[in-house]
Amino acid sequence: MKFVDRKSEMETLQNEYRRKGSSLVIIYGRRRVGKTTLISEFIKDKTALFFLASEEAEAQNRNDFKNKAADFIGNSLLKSADIKNWEAVFKIIADTAFDNKPVIVIDEFQYIGKSNPAFPSIFQRIWEETLKNKSIMVILCGSLISMMESQILSYSSPLYGRRTAQIRLKQIPFQYYHEFFPEKNRRELIEMYSVTGGVPKYIELFSENHDIYQSVQSCILNRSGYLYDEPYFLLQQEVTEIGSYFSIIKAIAAGNSKLSAISAMLEIKATSLTKYLKTLIDLDILEREVPVTEENPDKSKKGLYKIKDNYIRFWFAFIYPNRSFIESGNISIVMNKIHQSFISRHTAFVYEDICRERMWALNAKNCWPFYFSKIGRWWDGKNEIDIAAIDSEGNNLILGECKYWQEPVGVNILRELEKKADSVDWKKKNRYVWYVLFGAGGFTDELKKLADERTNLLLFDESS
Repeated sequence: MKFVDRKSEMETLQNEYRRKGSSLVIIYGRRRVGKTTLISEFIKDKTALFFLASEEAEAQNRNDFKNKAADFIGNSLLKSADIKNWEAVFKIIADTAFDNKPVIVIDEFQYIGKSNPAFPSIFQRIWEETLKNKSIMVILCGSLISMMESQILSYSSPLYGRRTAQIRLKQIPFQYYHEFFPEKNRRELIEMYSVTGGVPKYIELFSENHDIYQSVQSCILNRSGYLYDEPYFLLQQEVTEIGSYFSIIKAIAAGNSKLSAISAMLEIKATSLTKYLKTLIDLDILEREVPVTEENPDKSKKGLYKIKDNYIRFWFAFIYPNRSFIESGNISIVMNKIHQSFISRHTAFVYEDICRERMWALNAKNCWPFYFSKIGRWWDGKNEIDIAAIDSEGNNLILGECKYWQEPVGVNILRELEKKADSVDWKKKNRYVWYVLFGAGGFTDELKKLADERTNLLLFDESS
């Protein structure tokens, strides 16, 4: 797979490498998101020791690291030595003369801390006494977000305050998908993104098939493939009560977005759900949305919960409810269900996220005579608007709709949006409203003509 995006992350790593003296960089993020690929790309032209920790005992990890270090510095005596502590190995590395600044990478760092909870303290001592005053770069990488935060990033961690940089690696944005699939049109890219969600490993698997439905059948409905049970693996390493978390996600996937609705479906007090919801938000699986016009989002009573991760959203919509068909070998039934509602139940909603992402790029290109500072959705008890962006320093409000249709969007959609705009309670007396429409099937000639005549209306035709 081509190395795509990661420009800012690579710049951070290069800046740390150019730093005089030592640097300690923390890289973490969900599994399959491309952490190891990023590091491999960074160290490919550098003097580097890459060690992948395992879930084995600390002694086994220490011995494996010692052997890696011996090969790295060409020290056969170290390889045959029986060393009982980490400090000795790091000291030998630190005392070795290198032509270039060495980079030491410990991938899946959290496994060593899981085997020995005292390891973060041990590594703190190694850093302070052996590595800190040397010209050396250390990268600690991990895929268990909760453990990486507790072992390294939290205030109570012995390593707190030692890092010189940290990177929480996220999924690749949709805007880069054409680099993975230059032969696909925008509609095909949108549908690919709606399932793979910017996770490089998923993208790699899906690239082997002609279209999205082939990819779903071969990569997800295959009970032997790891994508079939991927949500279980993502959660079981991060949380203990996996059943409770699955129940919450399932409830939200079924359309229960309010806290009261989730608690009612699960027959659990709303206050008892708070810690679970926070954990799922911290893991980037869920997000809490409020109307973009809310002045105090954290205290808003209009908060709605949605599944943020595209793959998990797809899995709970089409795989989890149909596992009995899949397990009994009736994959054709499931594929028929996916064909019938993949666009309307799933891709159309992901398309709204894609459009809001694109709005930031349009913002930077001066598409309006101002810059909006907040963007999201807006709703009340009766109306909902896909895009609402606010110019906090002025009186400008952008409202928009995103239609993932085969047919062209007509003037009626604009008229409906203008009518809904009257309900948006934000600076009503002095504001100026701008309109934007995204259409996956293009626009009617009538609407195009109207857009040519108006200065406050932009159309983005994504049919090609």
